[in-house]
Amino acid sequence: MAFEFTDSNFGDSVKEGVTVVDFWAEWCGPCRMVGPIIEELANDYENKALVGKVNVDDNPEISMKYGIRSIPTILFLKNGEVVDKQVGVTTKRNLADKIDAAIKTEAAL
Repeated sequence: MAFEFTDSNFGDSVKEGVTVVDFWAEWCGPCRMVGPIIEELANDYENKALVGKVNVDDNPEISMKYGIRSIPTILFLKNGEVVDKQVGVTTKRNLADKIDAAIKTEAAL
């Protein structure tokens, strides 16, 4: 199950390792298309990467901090720093490739 990021837990949650953050909202049709993919990736990458979601309506601080202007936006972070970004609907394979690249570069450090 995807992790629920909030304004209060975000900073501590993304400090270490690879983190995938889906910025979404209930009213967003494309977000509902990406949601099940995020859930699958959370299961697929358990113990390898933290995969979760931020409801932009409930957590405006995180959205403002990262300049989220359209949703869905998916950020890929490594040790708290953004290393990649996906805006809009995409495939599970594309997201998995981005996660794999972030994990690979982390392992090389």
